[in-house]
Amino acid sequence: MTQQTRMNVAPSLPGAHEGYMPGFGNDFETEALPDALPQGMNSPQKCNYGLYGEQLTGTAFTAPSHQNERTWCYRIRPSVKHSARYTKINMPYWKSAPNVDPDVISLGQYRWDPVPHTDEKLTFVTGMRTMTTAGDVNTQVGMATHVYLATESMEDDYFFSADSEILVVPQAGKLRFYTELGIIDLAPQEIAIIPRGLLYRVEVVEGPARGFVCENYGQKFELPGRGPIGANCMANRRDFKSPVAAWEDREVPSTVTIKWCGQFHKTEINQSPLDVVAWHGNYAPVKYDLRTYCPVGSILFDHPDPSIFTVLTAPSGQPGTANIDFVLFRERWMVMEDTFRPPWYHKNIMSELMGNIYGEYDAKPQGFIPGGVSLHNMMIPHGPDNDAFEKASNSNLGPEKLENTMSFMFETRFPQHITAFAANEAPLQDDYIDCWNDIEKKFDGTPGKK
Repeated sequence: MTQQTRMNVAPSLPGAHEGYMPGFGNDFETEALPDALPQGMNSPQKCNYGLYGEQLTGTAFTAPSHQNERTWCYRIRPSVKHSARYTKINMPYWKSAPNVDPDVISLGQYRWDPVPHTDEKLTFVTGMRTMTTAGDVNTQVGMATHVYLATESMEDDYFFSADSEILVVPQAGKLRFYTELGIIDLAPQEIAIIPRGLLYRVEVVEGPARGFVCENYGQKFELPGRGPIGANCMANRRDFKSPVAAWEDREVPSTVTIKWCGQFHKTEINQSPLDVVAWHGNYAPVKYDLRTYCPVGSILFDHPDPSIFTVLTAPSGQPGTANIDFVLFRERWMVMEDTFRPPWYHKNIMSELMGNIYGEYDAKPQGFIPGGVSLHNMMIPHGPDNDAFEKASNSNLGPEKLENTMSFMFETRFPQHITAFAANEAPLQDDYIDCWNDIEKKFDGTPGKK
């Protein structure tokens, strides 16, 4: 029997779609039993059905109201009953910042083929393979990037991270996240955000599954300001979906694993912790279909900065300089005049880790394959290879549609340090740096020559 058949799911509400409620940062309310949700107050003396009221807080109590995030849960047992004595465990491939290996050189341009599956049975948690870390998990700044490999469902095993919210970007296979606040189905070309502190288990619906994870230690992801773009385009709030309430009441030995300050601990309990019958608030998991992202670009000349393609941003203390930006490069029209259309050669203060979900990336049509990863660290020059340069410099500049392409970037203000796994075990393309070798010197001093 799967968890799907065990869970009691709230009926769809007006405006909901397939068990989800639309909106990003909305204040939702949902109940899987009638009148399980108190009205007009949060903590009645006695909750209906003998439930316990409990608040899950995602920000400081005194955060400004437009940033304050919390959810009230009405559950069969309070969370203290889902927490016992902890035992420290080892997760050798899941690393947290700071993680600077003295034998690994992070300075340079790097690219990896997809991390392959093996015969090892792995869950979403045990199959996490850290590629880079940045910042410091203990001071709650920075991030880590991972590739996950999953072949097995988490059966009566549950997990939450006290360190970070987790942005999941599937590349192959389908997953189902059973969270305390409801169920999220996730497939390639979609993403999900699981908040810090929220407990869940992951089922492999279609496998083997592989994808990318950005672990955000800092301020939560939010939608970027559109500035002069105005009210529409890019990612729209209505296209984000949060799940309706779903719960189960099962007396079965279970394991809860917690990531806390970069270390992992487990505790044994005697029941399923997914027992929230009703909830209301704005601190909740969310999914988003990347195909609903509406890109904006130049329609006359020059290529816009890649920031124009930002889906989500996690702010830092410095305005305009993100702790993390999640940037999407999807199908789109290119119509500029007299313009070199691929991303130009550059180096900047941000560190860029890219992943390919499917198809070809226009600046690197060769070698950057679906499931692959590349890293261009802060102030390290990068840009199109010679073939991409020659094609872009000499092509007919009529309207052109980029098709069969979906790549993304995790960009951060911090240097990204490569892990020992990424340096020694992941399928590193040793010849990637050579892709620029055949770029020619074209200068000859002739006036007016192009």
